[in-house]
Amino acid sequence: MASNRIGRINEEIQRTLSELLRSLKDPRVQKTMVSITRVETTSDLRYAKVYVSMLDKDCAKEVLKGLKSSGGWLRRELGQRLQLRYTPELQWQEDDSITYGARILDILSTLDIPQEGSDEETQSQ
Repeated sequence: MASNRIGRINEEIQRTLSELLRSLKDPRVQKTMVSITRVETTSDLRYAKVYVSMLDKDCAKEVLKGLKSSGGWLRRELGQRLQLRYTPELQWQEDDSITYGARILDILSTLDIPQEGSDEETQSQ
């Protein structure tokens, strides 16, 4: 039951932070499109690990620095919008799952796998 509650809180934090990122005025964050892919909150709601994905991977370190520097403002706004006993401390991490998935897709596309229909034709001949 508690994990269901944590899951709902994670989704709410993700949605609220996504809205707040649009109004963030830090030029380091505004350089590229930033999206929050997922949020993992500890069971005591003290810490929340926020995974972000960026369109331009070259400026990822700069974007993370900008997010960390504006973390206090984001945490305060998050606390005002969500009525939780504790507002979790935000820990920012780059999410490279999209890049990893694209790499796996490239590897799979280079494999030479025979089609099922051609396999049946060779057996009948």
